[in-house]
Amino acid sequence: MLQNNTDRALVASAGLEMPIPPSILKNPREKAARRKLLYAAAPRPWMYVFIFGMWLASLAWFQPRLLQLLDMAYNLPSWAALALFVAFIDFAWLYGLYNVGVILFAVGHRWFGHKPEAALARTELLDYPAVAILYTTCNDFVEESALSCVQQDYPNYTVYMLDDSPSPECQAEVDAFAARFPELVKVVRRPSREGFKAGNMNYGLSQAATKEPYFAIADADEILPPDFLSKLVPVMEADPMCGFTQANHRANPNAESSLARAMGVGVDLHWKWYQPLRNNYGFVMFLGHGALLRRKCWEEVGGFPDIVSEDLGFAIHIREKGYRGRFVEDVVCYEDFPDTVRAFRIRHMKWTRGTSEFLRKKMGWLLKAKNISWTEKLDILFPTLNLPLTLVYFLFMVNANLVLPYFFGQTADVTFVLGGQEWVFPVMSMDTGFQAIYDWDFFAITMLAFFAPVLCFIIGLAHQPAKLFRFLSQSTVLYAALSPLSSIGVLAYMVSGKAIFLVTGDSAQQEHRLSGSAGHLMQRVKTSWQDFLAKSHPDTGIVQAFEIMTGVLFGLVCLYTFQISFFGLCLAFILLPLMHHLGWDNRAVRVLMYLPFVLILLGVFVASLSLFGLQSVFFGYGFHF
Repeated sequence: MLQNNTDRALVASAGLEMPIPPSILKNPREKAARRKLLYAAAPRPWMYVFIFGMWLASLAWFQPRLLQLLDMAYNLPSWAALALFVAFIDFAWLYGLYNVGVILFAVGHRWFGHKPEAALARTELLDYPAVAILYTTCNDFVEESALSCVQQDYPNYTVYMLDDSPSPECQAEVDAFAARFPELVKVVRRPSREGFKAGNMNYGLSQAATKEPYFAIADADEILPPDFLSKLVPVMEADPMCGFTQANHRANPNAESSLARAMGVGVDLHWKWYQPLRNNYGFVMFLGHGALLRRKCWEEVGGFPDIVSEDLGFAIHIREKGYRGRFVEDVVCYEDFPDTVRAFRIRHMKWTRGTSEFLRKKMGWLLKAKNISWTEKLDILFPTLNLPLTLVYFLFMVNANLVLPYFFGQTADVTFVLGGQEWVFPVMSMDTGFQAIYDWDFFAITMLAFFAPVLCFIIGLAHQPAKLFRFLSQSTVLYAALSPLSSIGVLAYMVSGKAIFLVTGDSAQQEHRLSGSAGHLMQRVKTSWQDFLAKSHPDTGIVQAFEIMTGVLFGLVCLYTFQISFFGLCLAFILLPLMHHLGWDNRAVRVLMYLPFVLILLGVFVASLSLFGLQSVFFGYGFHF
């Protein structure tokens, strides 16, 4: 209950009404009208109108020239290769304009947008409803994070430590911490570990935290601010149709890992640009942690869905029930970036296969949902499809760098002169028919699509060019090099239909290691293959070998076709699995990690020479940052 008239005025300024007296709700018509009013309004569609409007305008302007490329085809396979090339370019432009649209509307939202959540978070409560804080852990207990849960300035809450740790040592750590706060902390362990994190939370809410009307979720490495509950509960109390409030996040400034410190700026900038505007122009996603949820919603949808991406599944199901999420930018939690390259790759595989599972099980349901607007559906699908579509990008790389040169490549000599000495290298150039796309406007939209995913970092760090160069260089060897790993995850999920919840902070990971070590040779091979399809864990040799072989094969082709930017990316393909073992702080790695991005920039420069008549095709679309 909100406390006074000042609070009521704040709620009114936030665009919400105070609860209607029960006597009025006895009238069925008034009751229906109230329900319609409280049904969370659909967000404004203008961002996606802009994105698709700009995309259609781009197609109208460039498509005639792109279709000219099809005139080079001399048989069906060559025509298919060109058609796929054109289709991917069109698709890459759509994703590039999506990122540009998000940044532009984020600027508008920051300066001119209506932000009722900020006003609601400042209201004071007369009553303090009970809250359960669910601290989820599985061999990754972090004392600093657990302490942030018990140090809330809210007067009525209980911390439930949902411990899924199979390790006796980790269980002992959890028990010792709980013993320090006997009146505040309860340890909950379930008899089986079915259903991953969703199963753990469903068990805790059905067997232990059964009475609290609200519950918060904190990951094992997450640090909640002391006012986390005191600011989020008023938002929930003021809006009965708010199903959850998602807090903002920043990278942990006290991270010990040099990798976490280097990549933390990316976490901060991404949250700053890509989340707040969703209150008005998209779909506020529950991101699995750092959020306060309404128990009634959990009950109405039958608990968290039994999938790896249980957070997104929960968010879409309560939205169909008429509830909505709110992103509260002023409440900032801290989270740890993975402290090793290995942990980073494990997390990425979990996300890739979990997202693939979500799309297979929920995409059809989502598209048919009646109470989720198309603006929200698009805002869910654009970022969600990004990971599985990495397989499409990988196939594009095969087409653009192997298939097209096979059909349309021509041998030519490149001569370098240095100190009066000439060196002649045979390379492969593309058919002159590609001249149709060697114009300044085509180059401009290509660069826009290429750099759009990192536009928020460029803007955020433009005043620190050295830091920007360092971050983009380091990001390239981590994020841009994930395509082979992502492709394996998507393909393995497509074959097996299974997604495994890999725990990023669990350094042991014993349950995810290959189990095929007994029996005769063929039995071991069969078991290892089945384990690979089921888990595709980045620790396995077959995964790392595929990444390295991809980099070597494409790299050799790049040398022959003089593709400088893509050669830089191929080096990143090779470096990433090596960093899995060598670590982020290895001296050689610290030097070599800059080379891929330098080569990419050099390739961009060479591609720009096509504006002056030098034949060059820039095939570097689809970077995933």
